[in-house]
Amino acid sequence: QVQLVESGGGLVQAGGSLRLSCVGSGRTFSNYAMGWFRQAPGKEREFVAAISWSGITTNLAGFVKGRFTISGDNANNTVYLQMNSLKTEDTAVYYCAARPRITIATRASEYSYWGPGTQVTVSS
Repeated sequence: QVQLVESGGGLVQAGGSLRLSCVGSGRTFSNYAMGWFRQAPGKEREFVAAISWSGITTNLAGFVKGRFTISGDNANNTVYLQMNSLKTEDTAVYYCAARPRITIATRASEYSYWGPGTQVTVSS
């Protein structure tokens, strides 16, 4: 059974940085695409970033371009989300997701597996 576990969330001041990690287990993740989504209170879950398992293809939401980067460590079944220049509006629960496809996707419905999430709070 596929399991995803996020870590690295916490409280940070605006302008600061955090690095989120997502470790996958339960199978080999070759030919999987991985994504990060977030959900703030009272809002819909939204796409943040995605990466193909090869690392060749990535996609970032417009509102994080230039601030966030996504990367992967295949040997350790881990995907990272480096978040710099954090803003108060980045406050949300961040979720890691996996889909058994080579191609990346930006819609939550296209991902099959989800982690429990990690809270990121950015204070002013």
